Amino acid sequence: MTPTEWLTMPDLVEALDVPLGRVRRLIDEHYLIGSRRSGVFAVPSIFIVDGSPLSSLRGTVIVLQDAGFSDDEVVDWLLGFDETLGRSPIDALLAGHKSAVRRLARTLA
Repeated sequence: MTPTEWLTMPDLVEALDVPLGRVRRLIDEHYLIGSRRSGVFAVPSIFIVDGSPLSSLRGTVIVLQDAGFSDDEVVDWLLGFDETLGRSPIDALLAGHKSAVRRLARTLA
């Protein structure tokens, strides 16, 4: 998995510069996704770009959840290395390869 910093809810409020209620809505509406690590809910910092959730993250999360992935599995898949992509799916999304990532995600159903 790609080493990454994990942001707790208070960290997300600060990083996104929005109230806690807005952070919760972003998570509920799949603009961000996280999981419990060491007992605390956290979101990988790599999912935030220039103070906002990565725009291509939401659709990819929805595709994976529709394929039956749990939130933990979605996060692990996004951060893990994928041979087809030659890098982690999140790195491919950050590089602008949304279609390739989603095409791969659809094959996982």
